[in-house]
Amino acid sequence: MYQKHRTLARWSCRAFFLALWTVLAMAPSWNLGPGFLSDSGFGPYAGSLALGQQTAPQTKPQAKPESPPQKQDEAVKLSSRLVLVPVSATDASGQPVKNLKVDDIVIEEDGRPQEVVSLGEPGKTPIDLGLVVDVSGSTHAEFDFEKQAAVQFIRKLLKPSDAVSLFSIGIKPRMVKTRTTSSEDAIGGLMSIEPSNEPTAFFDAVVEATQYLDKNSDAGSRRVLLVISDGEENYSKNSTLPDALRELQRDDCLFYAINPSGGGIKLNAISLKGQAVMDSLASETGGKAFNVIKIGGLESVFRQIAAELEAQYLFGYYATDEKADSEFRRITVRAPKRPDLRIRARQGYYPRKSG
Repeated sequence: MYQKHRTLARWSCRAFFLALWTVLAMAPSWNLGPGFLSDSGFGPYAGSLALGQQTAPQTKPQAKPESPPQKQDEAVKLSSRLVLVPVSATDASGQPVKNLKVDDIVIEEDGRPQEVVSLGEPGKTPIDLGLVVDVSGSTHAEFDFEKQAAVQFIRKLLKPSDAVSLFSIGIKPRMVKTRTTSSEDAIGGLMSIEPSNEPTAFFDAVVEATQYLDKNSDAGSRRVLLVISDGEENYSKNSTLPDALRELQRDDCLFYAINPSGGGIKLNAISLKGQAVMDSLASETGGKAFNVIKIGGLESVFRQIAAELEAQYLFGYYATDEKADSEFRRITVRAPKRPDLRIRARQGYYPRKSG
């Protein structure tokens, strides 16, 4: 009897598992849905059970959130520097032109065209002016008239957003008036300057005044150094012509000069050399050097400089950091669509050190 019951139990177990296998095999054709096995009590192991395996359930790994893609122009700016290029445009008669557009301008750096942007309306960018007055013995003749003409220049040019600093040139550079936005303070400092019989440390004065502008000017302003002198260097202890030019180019400074010596300059080799020095500094930085034939023409020259600065454009471009910081980069500015215009701009710059 015991053997009979044992055989019956064995067949009953076999029948149960055979029935279960049949149900699992036919389930897909019944279209009972993906929750059938889970709802029937087999839970997450249903698939394993059907295959005779007992493996743990697998969870789908969560994808890491992607960082927003960096815009191409942002990436360019992170690896480049904005180069400011003040540009003066005059017509055939020498009058400033105010209708120049950014599309009219082509700027090349070391022969490579750049993507130019306009940085404000003509003449609207604030000016940081360094006015340097020669008090040495060679400029005594009309010293008081020079100061009066400079006073009118300051009153005409200086706007609330502009600033002026005053220096004198003698045996060494001297700060007469620290940076001020008050035209009356600047005029008071100018009128306090007195002539002397000292020699002329011209290059030392240019370098010191330019460095002062660099340290104290507002970011994005036009830095302008205006020197009233004959340029007759004879006493600089620390600087030479290349030093003065390098400092002007490094600190993005326009150089203007007014030589009050008059027509006699052509009879004096030293005076000719002084004028040539100022012509070179002006040409390389985008400014201009004037030789006043008659002292009465001094006011006219000041008006001309003021009119030019009031109509001056400020363009810029992003230069990539492909060279060492100390290497000079040559700039060429043209207006091929406007062949009737004369264009003046800086002819190069020294990149500032990174960081």
